[in-house]
Amino acid sequence: MKLNRTTQRTVEILKLISRTSEGATLDDLCEKLGLPKTSAYDIVTTLAEMGMVNVTRGQKQKFTIGLMAYRIGVNYTNNLDFIGIIEPVLKAFSKEVGKTVFFGIPSDHHVVYICKFEPENPIITTATVGSKNPMYCTSLGKVILAYSSEEAREQMINRLKFIQFTERTIKNRGQLLEELKKVRERGYAFDAREMEEHMQCVGAPVFDRDGNVLGAISISSLYKPSDDYEALGQLVSRKGMEVSRLLGFLGKI
Repeated sequence: MKLNRTTQRTVEILKLISRTSEGATLDDLCEKLGLPKTSAYDIVTTLAEMGMVNVTRGQKQKFTIGLMAYRIGVNYTNNLDFIGIIEPVLKAFSKEVGKTVFFGIPSDHHVVYICKFEPENPIITTATVGSKNPMYCTSLGKVILAYSSEEAREQMINRLKFIQFTERTIKNRGQLLEELKKVRERGYAFDAREMEEHMQCVGAPVFDRDGNVLGAISISSLYKPSDDYEALGQLVSRKGMEVSRLLGFLGKI
């Protein structure tokens, strides 16, 4: 079968941009893919116009993956069979704990909320299905980082910009790496009022059949000093393993 050359180049450009932590310049695309500059320019400007890539202007323009590509990816994920498997389990879990339960997956250096399950009288949360937040200050993101391969973790961390949302937000790479060690030791992560002053979240990883971290689940609630968040962490960790088993995971982490 004869493949369309322009389509091939477009896909190659998107793949390269998605793997480049700081964004790719036009020269990067031409050099690494062996493309004529005029052809690469025409493709990437069209992708930018369609929202498939973002353009950062400076001494040289840099291109990163855009919102439209992300939305397409979310639509793909929403159609995966595993969503139908985990939905009833997490819906029942939300009812059991009386708190909002999320399932999220990695998208570059963000976590994207794929599912949201609420109890009968839910609290108002800013996170909605399809929205995304930074990995370093969310319980979902922290466990995904902690259990990703070293190479994937480095790529994600290298793209992070440490913005202070509250006084408790992790401030730098060193603090994050120290936090990720604790996550691995206990098996769950906290968002200890790092994104929103009044919200406390606890998250745990979900693994696929090969033992790779597929995403994470979390419990979100209003912060209460009297709540035992360690016990809640152990509970969500067990539920994360239960979900992983449903998806075919048989090993130990």
